[in-house]
Amino acid sequence: MSISKALLGAGLALGLQASGAWSAESVAPKFSQVLPNVPGKSLIAVEVSFPPGTVAAPHHHPKSAALYVYVLSGTIRSQVEGEPAHTFHVGESWFEAPGAHHILAENPSKTQAAKILAVFVVDSDEKALVTPDAPTAGK
Repeated sequence: MSISKALLGAGLALGLQASGAWSAESVAPKFSQVLPNVPGKSLIAVEVSFPPGTVAAPHHHPKSAALYVYVLSGTIRSQVEGEPAHTFHVGESWFEAPGAHHILAENPSKTQAAKILAVFVVDSDEKALVTPDAPTAGK
C-alpha cells in the first residue's frame, strides 16, 4: 500500500471516530484504492468493532457512497430508514444505498463483542464516511 493510501485510510478512520457517530466503536482502516476504471471513485474498507451492548449514533453516509457490510464476528442489528430492522450473524451481509440514513446499528449482546467489515465505493475526494445526525431539541 502506498503512503498516500495509508494516510487516506488513517484520515478516514479518524474522521469516522471524530464525527461522533462511532464513538464507542473502534474503527480500523483496512484498504483504500482509487478505482482505475471508474474515474473519481475509490474503494475503501474499514473494520468496525462493537463492544458488548454498543449502540451507534444515527448517521448518514455520503450521497456518493454505496456500502457493502459483512459481519466478521458476533451479531449486529441494523436498520436503514424506511426499512425494517434486521439482525445479522457471522457470515451475513447487507447493502446500503448511497446517502442512506442509518438509524440503528447495535451489538445486541451484553457479553460478546461484534465486528463488521464496511466496504465503501465512494467519491475519491470524500472527506467523511459518516456524518452523525444533528442533535434534536431536548437531548
